[in-house]
Amino acid sequence: MAKLKIGALPNDKPVKVTVELPAAVHRDLVAYAGALARETGQPVDDPSKLIAPMVMRFMATDRGFAKSRRAAHSPVAGNG
Repeated sequence: MAKLKIGALPNDKPVKVTVELPAAVHRDLVAYAGALARETGQPVDDPSKLIAPMVMRFMATDRGFAKSRRAAHSPVAGNG
């Protein structure tokens, strides 16, 4: 059988994670939700919903993480 160009589909089911935030971080998260609501005109009912997009943005813009990730996924010379 021919090898397909895509592999198995990733598991996109959300994973529930419980995390404790310092009180100051929670206050800032609530303040951020308020600022976002003012800027977009859409209320943020649950500030915790901002955590995933914030973490995603952080990881997407962290150059050290991107370099590490590329190194981990690069093929080893002589194996292929």
